[in-house]
Amino acid sequence: MHTVRQIAEALGADAAGDLDLVITGAAEPADAGTQDLAMAMSPKYAEALGEGQAQAALLWVGADWQDMGLKAAIFAARPRMAMGGVTVELDKGQGFPTGIHATAVIDPTAEIGENVSVGPLSIIAAGAKIGAGSVIGPHCYIGADVELGAEAQLREMVSIGARAKIGDRFRAQPGARVGSDGFSYVTPEVSGAENVRKTLGDQGDAKAQSWLRIHSLGAVTIGDDVEIGANCTIDNGTIRDTKIGSGSKLDNQVHIGHNSRVGRDCLLCGQAGLSGSVDIGDNVILGGQTGVGDNITVGDRAILGGATKVLSNVPAGRVMMGYPAVKMETHTEMYKAQRRLPRLLRDIEALKKAVFK
Repeated sequence: MHTVRQIAEALGADAAGDLDLVITGAAEPADAGTQDLAMAMSPKYAEALGEGQAQAALLWVGADWQDMGLKAAIFAARPRMAMGGVTVELDKGQGFPTGIHATAVIDPTAEIGENVSVGPLSIIAAGAKIGAGSVIGPHCYIGADVELGAEAQLREMVSIGARAKIGDRFRAQPGARVGSDGFSYVTPEVSGAENVRKTLGDQGDAKAQSWLRIHSLGAVTIGDDVEIGANCTIDNGTIRDTKIGSGSKLDNQVHIGHNSRVGRDCLLCGQAGLSGSVDIGDNVILGGQTGVGDNITVGDRAILGGATKVLSNVPAGRVMMGYPAVKMETHTEMYKAQRRLPRLLRDIEALKKAVFK
C-alpha cells in the first residue's frame, strides 16, 4: 500500500488534497475503486471519472481536481512518464519465492551472488556466474560459463545458452531464448540463391543440393538495462558475438540473427526481425513486423515504420516505410497514387474511346 504523498514524492510531482489517502492500485477512471489511483491524464479520460469511484487521480497540470469530486490529486507535467513511475511503485511482481528452491539444479562450479532467487526446476550449468540480487524464475536454464549481471529478472522458462555475457538489470519475459545457434548453411557448389542475389532474378544453371551446417562459434553479448520480450530469440554469432547494446528494449517475438549488432537505447517492436550480420545504430526504432535483410546497416536515430522491409542501407536519422523501404513521405505519396489507380484507369479508357471515335 502507498499513500498519495508517497507516490507523488516518488514521481517528483506536485499533489493536492488528502495526501495520506491510501492507494492500493491503479485503474482507468471508469473502473476505479475507492483505493485506486485513476489514470485520468487528459480531459478526455477525466470525463469518465464519474462512472467510477476514484477518490484520487493522476491528472494534468492545472486540472480542477475538486470540481471532479476528488479528495486528492497528483499533477504530471509529462503524463505518460508519470504513469511509468506509478506502475513501478504499484507493481506487485510475480510472487516468486525468495531463496533457492529445493528442485533447482545448480552445478557446484557455478557462482551465485548474494540474495539470488532461483525458482523451481531451474538449471544453472557449470561455470555460470549469477549477479547479486537476481531472480531466476521457474523452469529457466542458464548455460555453461554464462555471465549474468546483478539484479536480473528472468520470468519463467527463459533460457540462456552457453558463454553468453549479459550486463546488469537484464529483464527477460517468458519463453525468451538467448544463444540459439545461428541459421547458417552452405551448399558444396554455388546455389540458385547465390545466383539470384547477383542477378536479381536468374538462378542460372545451379543444381539442387543439400545444405551443410555452419556451426556457431560465437555467443551473445548484451549490455546493461536491456529488456527482451516473450518468445524473443537472439542467435549466437558465427565467429564474433551477436551484440545488443545497453538500454535497448526488444518486444515479444523479435528475432536477432547471427552476428547482428544492435546499438544503445534501441526499440524493436513486436515481430521485428534482423537477418544475419545486420548493424543497427544507436537510438533506432523498428516498428512491428519490420524486417531487415542481411548485411544491412541502419544508421543512428533512424525510425522504420511498421511492416517496413529494409533491403538497402538506411542513413542516420532517416524515417522510412514500405516494401522495399523508402522515405516515409515518398511511401505516403506512392500509397495515395496507388489508391488513385482505378480512377486513372477509368479515365484512360474514356480517353481511348474518345480518341478512337
